[in-house]
Amino acid sequence: MSYRTITRSVEAEIEIRKSRFLTRLSPVADEAEARTVIAEARAEHPKARHHCSAFVLDVDSRTQRFSDDGEPAGTAGAPILDVLTGHGLTFVVAVVTRYFGGTLLGAGGLVRAYGQATSEAVDRAGIVTRLERVPVSAAVDYAQANALERTAGNRGWTTRAKYGGDVGLDILVPLAEVDLALATYADLTAGRAEPTVGEVEWV
Repeated sequence: MSYRTITRSVEAEIEIRKSRFLTRLSPVADEAEARTVIAEARAEHPKARHHCSAFVLDVDSRTQRFSDDGEPAGTAGAPILDVLTGHGLTFVVAVVTRYFGGTLLGAGGLVRAYGQATSEAVDRAGIVTRLERVPVSAAVDYAQANALERTAGNRGWTTRAKYGGDVGLDILVPLAEVDLALATYADLTAGRAEPTVGEVEWV
């Protein structure tokens, strides 16, 4: 399994007919954290008329929420959400703060403005794909570590190592390939390694 998210919080600003749209886009772990980001944007811009938002959560993006925050229904939160889901993002929240410039934009204008403001932020964010992996770990000597790392690389696995008197090696593999990783340790250490299987990680 895998999912796409952003690596860091970013901000962007656009101006349309003297209305300013300030976007804050942040990675979040859960709904409470998403709502904290929304509250922070509201506190930072207390004089702004609207703080419209959307967030997507869970590996399969099943949790989706949005708010128009006083804008006409469907003109703000929905287009923000559409940009997030259109890029396949999850574990992310976007808040678009609007300072009204005195000119009404109309429903279509608002949809375009909120969508554009969100897209500007997404374009600035570093998008990353997180993969579900299981660490298979053992203490091995340096020669074994080199052989294991080469084999892991050839199989598309990633590794982590801690070097001391020996090497604490983690081979990160898809869940379906745990048995193959255990067999690889056995083959390349002549059965001397005693690998353990860790909890699922997203890397």
